[in-house]
Amino acid sequence: MFDQLTEKIESVFRGLTSRGRLSENNIRDSLKEVRRALLAADTNFRVAKEFIERVQEKAIGKEVLESITPGQQVIKIVHDELVELLGGQAVNVELPRKTPTNIILVGLQGSGKTTTAGKLAKFFARRQFKPMLVACDIHRPAAAKQLEIVGKQTGFPTSTFIEGESPLDTANRAQFEARQSARDLLILDTAGRLHIDEAMMAEACELAEGVKPDLVLLVLDAMTGQEAVSVGEAFTKTLGVDGFILTKLDGDARGGAALSIREVTGKPIFFTGTGERFDALELFHPDRMANRILGMGDVVSLVEKAEKTFDEKKARELERKLRKQRFDLNDFREQLRQLKKMGPLDDLLAMIPGIKKSMLKGMNTDESAIKRIEAIIDSMTDKERTEPAIIDGSRRKRIAAGSGTSVQEVNRLLRQFFEMKKMFKKMNRGGKILMPSGLRF
Repeated sequence: MFDQLTEKIESVFRGLTSRGRLSENNIRDSLKEVRRALLAADTNFRVAKEFIERVQEKAIGKEVLESITPGQQVIKIVHDELVELLGGQAVNVELPRKTPTNIILVGLQGSGKTTTAGKLAKFFARRQFKPMLVACDIHRPAAAKQLEIVGKQTGFPTSTFIEGESPLDTANRAQFEARQSARDLLILDTAGRLHIDEAMMAEACELAEGVKPDLVLLVLDAMTGQEAVSVGEAFTKTLGVDGFILTKLDGDARGGAALSIREVTGKPIFFTGTGERFDALELFHPDRMANRILGMGDVVSLVEKAEKTFDEKKARELERKLRKQRFDLNDFREQLRQLKKMGPLDDLLAMIPGIKKSMLKGMNTDESAIKRIEAIIDSMTDKERTEPAIIDGSRRKRIAAGSGTSVQEVNRLLRQFFEMKKMFKKMNRGGKILMPSGLRF
């Protein structure tokens, strides 16, 4: 997401920072390019226009033009205004503790509501809630079946509608079931349509009026761009949603929905869906998103992903092995598996400041590359994994044949492994290995 927007804005910024001094015309011309980039990313026309006007008003002034680093000053103004456009501060989702707390999910068919229900359940389970999923889509039995599958995959119970019930009847019965089974959070998955219609809205309003939910969240497909903004406006006016969950931000969405929705509706983005896994739901942080859009990376999110994924006990054991120069291919394979859990490698690398999307082009960073490395290591004997120095030419041929790879790939893996061991040895000469918490390899 945002790839094209980021590349265009980075190009504009390079032009600004390459100049020793800036004139008003320089700034105006650069901001016109930023505006074009925003519109190309499917940002709402009015939002893009007003955003550029605010930036221009602050950028064309004596303080900026006479600054030692005017280009950097303009970039800071764009960054700060972008953070405000995206919502300013992250919303801290605090739910009341009662029996039960209720969240209603609404949205169009295909937006990802049902999968998001499972992701939300996982998110709040980490906050010590005991969720139950509730299928309130009485029109599509397949939707209820899908929610039951999500419940089994995530380990949470599911309450589905009984023939003849209304969505409100189903919700009321689920509340009774929740009290009986000590479940304190209901996540109600409602009916969607291909397009907004009166029947869907009336049904959602009746459910909300009867349940009096603690949170109403509209699930929007970020890849639909301006359509998502229109849907957001309609639901906000009719139902009064509390905020949004943007799904499919890991796809080819151009970013217009994320950049426009808060400004158009006045409601915040609560969460973003960044993958198919049930743990791929993140709180939305406007400042971090602005950093990523402007090519400044997102180290905080990267470390948070690592801390959630990496096993602290295993990390301490790995550090002990590194100190004693006992790091082997078993440890290398384990680190690759931990890395895979964090998400697509391209996305992780893009969070590192200074790593540009253009730098990733042509690099083999897809998960298939990691799988091939795992296959090579799995084709080795225990002794070869613990003592890779014994792997001679005949062993390399056998390993390549067993893993379905080439001898060249085996050679490359071993070369990189030995180079990495040399690097760790140098790091350890001072008696200390300095690593960020959670990032152990």
